[in-house]
Amino acid sequence: MKAIHVLLVEDNEGDILLTTEALEQGRIINKVSVAKDGKQAIDFLNRKEPFQDAEVPNLILLDINLPKKNGQEVLQYIKASKSFRHIPIIMLTTSSSKKDIIEAYNNHANCFITKPVDVNEFMQAVAKIEDFWISIVQLP
Repeated sequence: MKAIHVLLVEDNEGDILLTTEALEQGRIINKVSVAKDGKQAIDFLNRKEPFQDAEVPNLILLDINLPKKNGQEVLQYIKASKSFRHIPIIMLTTSSSKKDIIEAYNNHANCFITKPVDVNEFMQAVAKIEDFWISIVQLP
Protein backbone atom coordinates (compact mmCIF):
# COMPACT_ATOMS: atom_id res chain seq x y z
CA MET A 1 0.00 0.00 0.00
CA LYS A 2 1.49 3.33 -1.04
CA ALA A 3 1.39 6.36 1.21
CA ILE A 4 1.24 9.91 -0.03
CA HIS A 5 1.63 13.32 1.54
CA VAL A 6 -1.40 15.61 1.20
CA LEU A 7 -1.22 19.33 1.96
CA LEU A 8 -4.65 20.58 3.01
CA VAL A 9 -4.91 24.37 2.69
CA GLU A 10 -8.03 25.26 4.64
CA ASP A 11 -8.94 27.85 7.27
CA ASN A 12 -12.22 26.33 8.49
CA GLU A 13 -11.56 24.10 11.52
CA GLY A 14 -14.68 21.99 10.85
CA ASP A 15 -13.62 21.31 7.25
CA ILE A 16 -10.08 20.50 8.39
CA LEU A 17 -11.44 17.96 10.86
CA LEU A 18 -13.85 16.40 8.34
CA THR A 19 -11.27 16.20 5.56
CA THR A 20 -8.53 14.69 7.70
CA GLU A 21 -11.01 12.24 9.21
CA ALA A 22 -12.22 11.18 5.75
CA LEU A 23 -8.64 10.69 4.55
CA GLU A 24 -7.81 8.65 7.66
CA GLN A 25 -10.80 6.37 7.03
CA GLY A 26 -9.58 5.59 3.53
CA ARG A 27 -7.71 2.49 2.42
CA ILE A 28 -4.48 4.36 1.94
CA ILE A 29 -2.16 5.54 4.62
CA ASN A 30 -1.65 9.25 4.12
CA LYS A 31 0.36 11.93 5.77
CA VAL A 32 -1.75 15.07 5.97
CA SER A 33 -0.25 18.48 6.65
CA VAL A 34 -2.41 21.56 7.16
CA ALA A 35 -1.84 25.19 6.22
CA LYS A 36 -4.54 27.54 7.52
CA ASP A 37 -4.01 30.45 5.13
CA GLY A 38 -2.49 31.14 1.74
CA LYS A 39 0.73 32.63 3.06
CA GLN A 40 1.24 29.62 5.32
CA ALA A 41 0.79 27.30 2.32
CA ILE A 42 3.51 29.11 0.38
CA ASP A 43 5.77 29.17 3.46
CA PHE A 44 5.17 25.42 3.88
CA LEU A 45 6.25 24.69 0.32
CA ASN A 46 9.32 26.91 0.66
CA ARG A 47 10.20 25.38 4.05
CA LYS A 48 10.11 28.71 5.84
CA GLU A 49 9.87 28.85 9.62
CA PRO A 50 8.09 26.96 11.22
CA PHE A 51 7.97 24.52 8.27
CA GLN A 52 11.70 24.07 7.71
CA ASP A 53 11.35 20.26 8.02
CA ALA A 54 8.31 20.01 5.72
CA GLU A 55 8.27 17.50 2.89
CA VAL A 56 7.00 18.51 -0.53
CA PRO A 57 3.44 17.14 -0.77
CA ASN A 58 2.29 14.77 -3.51
CA LEU A 59 -1.16 16.38 -3.69
CA ILE A 60 -2.68 19.69 -2.54
CA LEU A 61 -6.31 20.24 -1.53
CA LEU A 62 -6.78 24.01 -1.79
CA ASP A 63 -9.66 26.20 -0.63
CA ILE A 64 -10.35 29.48 -2.46
CA ASN A 65 -11.53 31.67 0.41
CA LEU A 66 -8.42 31.95 2.55
CA PRO A 67 -6.94 34.75 4.64
CA LYS A 68 -3.65 36.52 3.72
CA LYS A 69 -3.47 35.04 0.19
CA ASN A 70 -6.55 33.52 -1.40
CA GLY A 71 -6.55 30.12 -3.06
CA GLN A 72 -6.32 31.54 -6.58
CA GLU A 73 -3.16 33.46 -5.61
CA VAL A 74 -1.65 30.33 -4.06
CA LEU A 75 -2.58 28.32 -7.16
CA GLN A 76 -0.93 30.92 -9.43
CA TYR A 77 2.21 30.90 -7.28
CA ILE A 78 2.50 27.11 -7.31
CA LYS A 79 1.85 26.68 -11.02
CA ALA A 80 4.36 29.45 -11.85
CA SER A 81 7.05 27.72 -9.78
CA LYS A 82 9.32 25.26 -11.55
CA SER A 83 9.84 23.51 -8.21
CA PHE A 84 6.17 22.97 -7.42
CA ARG A 85 4.12 23.10 -10.65
CA HIS A 86 4.16 19.29 -10.96
CA ILE A 87 2.05 18.93 -7.79
CA PRO A 88 -1.61 18.23 -8.62
CA ILE A 89 -3.95 20.76 -7.06
CA ILE A 90 -7.57 20.06 -6.29
CA MET A 91 -9.64 23.13 -5.58
CA LEU A 92 -11.93 22.00 -2.74
CA THR A 93 -14.15 24.92 -1.86
CA THR A 94 -17.67 26.03 -0.97
CA SER A 95 -17.75 28.18 -4.09
CA SER A 96 -19.72 27.07 -7.11
CA SER A 97 -19.24 30.39 -8.88
CA LYS A 98 -18.63 30.00 -12.61
CA LYS A 99 -16.06 32.83 -12.34
CA ASP A 100 -14.11 30.93 -9.64
CA ILE A 101 -14.26 27.69 -11.63
CA ILE A 102 -13.01 29.31 -14.85
CA GLU A 103 -10.29 31.24 -13.00
CA ALA A 104 -9.10 28.06 -11.24
CA TYR A 105 -8.79 26.16 -14.52
CA ASN A 106 -7.14 29.16 -16.20
CA ASN A 107 -4.63 29.05 -13.32
CA HIS A 108 -4.02 25.34 -14.10
CA ALA A 109 -5.95 23.66 -11.28
CA ASN A 110 -6.17 19.93 -11.88
CA CYS A 111 -9.79 19.83 -10.81
CA PHE A 112 -12.45 21.90 -9.05
CA ILE A 113 -14.80 20.36 -6.49
CA THR A 114 -17.54 22.24 -4.67
CA LYS A 115 -17.76 20.99 -1.08
CA PRO A 116 -21.08 19.32 -0.37
CA VAL A 117 -22.95 20.90 2.56
CA ASP A 118 -24.14 17.56 3.95
CA VAL A 119 -21.51 15.93 6.18
CA ASN A 120 -21.99 12.43 4.74
CA GLU A 121 -21.80 13.73 1.18
CA PHE A 122 -18.65 15.69 2.10
CA MET A 123 -17.04 12.53 3.52
CA GLN A 124 -17.99 10.62 0.34
CA ALA A 125 -16.53 13.37 -1.85
CA VAL A 126 -13.21 13.20 -0.01
CA ALA A 127 -13.25 9.40 -0.28
CA LYS A 128 -13.78 9.72 -4.05
CA ILE A 129 -10.90 12.20 -4.25
CA GLU A 130 -8.76 9.66 -2.45
CA ASP A 131 -9.93 6.80 -4.68
CA PHE A 132 -9.12 8.67 -7.88
CA TRP A 133 -6.06 10.77 -7.02
CA ILE A 134 -4.39 8.25 -4.77
CA SER A 135 -5.52 4.81 -5.96
CA ILE A 136 -5.83 5.36 -9.72
CA VAL A 137 -3.65 8.28 -10.80
CA GLN A 138 0.13 7.99 -10.93
CA LEU A 139 1.49 10.96 -8.99
CA PRO A 140 4.95 12.39 -9.59
